[in-house]
Amino acid sequence: MMEKNMTLPNPPRSRARAGAIPLKSLRVSRWKERLLAYCFLAPSLIVFGIFLFYPLGKSVYLSLFLTDPQGRIAEFVGTDNFKAILSSDQFCNSLWVTVKYILFTVPTGAAAALLLAALSHQKLRGMKIFRFIFSLPMAVSVGTGSVIWMILYHPTLSILNYGLSFLGIPAIQWLTDPKWALPSIAMMTVWLNLGFNYIVLLSGLQGVPDDLYESAKIDGSGSVRTFFRISLPLISPSLFFVGVVSIISAFQSFAQINILTKGGPMNSTDVLVYNIYQDAFINYRFGSGSAQALILFVLITTLTILQFKFGEKKVHYQ
Repeated sequence: MMEKNMTLPNPPRSRARAGAIPLKSLRVSRWKERLLAYCFLAPSLIVFGIFLFYPLGKSVYLSLFLTDPQGRIAEFVGTDNFKAILSSDQFCNSLWVTVKYILFTVPTGAAAALLLAALSHQKLRGMKIFRFIFSLPMAVSVGTGSVIWMILYHPTLSILNYGLSFLGIPAIQWLTDPKWALPSIAMMTVWLNLGFNYIVLLSGLQGVPDDLYESAKIDGSGSVRTFFRISLPLISPSLFFVGVVSIISAFQSFAQINILTKGGPMNSTDVLVYNIYQDAFINYRFGSGSAQALILFVLITTLTILQFKFGEKKVHYQ
């Protein structure tokens, strides 16, 4: 039987690469994907451009000018607005009031929400009702909450003073006494933010595995020790988030102060945002107001970066 050496001809190079995508078609495909991505991003970019980027650029522009009583640009002054603000006693007072307001609201709000979350985390009958009640302030707007607390702080019809009278404590002028005005606003803000902080921290507690609690119980660990040694470290990301968001929110507080005290009495509640509002929209000093807004923006950004740089090191991620 004869063996024949049969050799197949080599296929053409073009036929060998018939299944490969041409480079030109690949580039066109990538451009189509990018164009599609930009189309999806376009609505968000337009909204951010109108309500964020344009106002920011306009603030930078106006901060370099003086305006007349009608709010029109009158004179280019460069950085004089910033120098005048940083050397102003009113700005220093507003900054100090803002710092005190943050110290009143942020730690107290986080601690109150953490306490309620820890108490309602227990798997007991009827606990869902308490969870619903504790999260209710989240559904209340700032304006509605301010009106509610205005009634509670009323000089003569105050329910709080009515309760203090049973304890033999004299009535407190909550919103007209310079010593009590800022703590009163802070108390209202803590209640207003309690629902959001409570939901975040309760979600963090519910994310802790039950196996860890069972192991700690077998080892003889009590409830308090288990909370501080297991629960608290594992919900540190939620606590860190609450702290960052609460500080930013405290810097931007305006509505409750405008409704309840309007910066008074004696500028005891004149925080930075309300001071910006007075300069820009009441006195029509848009240059000074824009400069203060940029300073506030730098303060919030710097403080947030420092929180992530130093505070996040103590956060335990699973």
